[in-house]
Amino acid sequence: MNIRALLCSAAASVVLGAAGPMTNPSQPAPTAAPMADMQVVNGLAAVKWGPAHPALPPGAQTALMAGDPAGTGFVSIRAKMPAGYKVPPHFHPTDEHVTVLSGTMAFGMGDMIDAKSAKTVNRGGYFAAPANMHHYAMAKTAAVIQIDFMGPFGITYVNPGDDPRHPEK
Repeated sequence: MNIRALLCSAAASVVLGAAGPMTNPSQPAPTAAPMADMQVVNGLAAVKWGPAHPALPPGAQTALMAGDPAGTGFVSIRAKMPAGYKVPPHFHPTDEHVTVLSGTMAFGMGDMIDAKSAKTVNRGGYFAAPANMHHYAMAKTAAVIQIDFMGPFGITYVNPGDDPRHPEK
């Protein structure tokens, strides 16, 4: 084999190795978790809905899909909201990833709701808010969203008077 062929072969091995799974023959292959540990929810109708967290405005329902919102680690929550439902400007201590599962939502950035500048997100769409970014959400139609984040859950309203946990007196 000439030097060029050898170098091309080595480069291909490096590229293919980086793209594929790296194996170490001295370590055993991972085993699959037992079926009893697998959680399956087959469709939106199978979701077990309950009252929303008290930090959210009244009118929504939520379902915990994975994780512990009070603990650390990955958390996945679904929220079902009626048309016209709004979450006033707020922020979270961790990144928030939202997927619209049904309906139409609008998301915007800033310290005040501005329906004209909010971005419409339809079913299958996605919205991400980095930690501490001031943002708001509005359900343009009845909607179901999935919110994924790293716990613990936290929400701070830009205007403390918007926080349903602390109504103005």
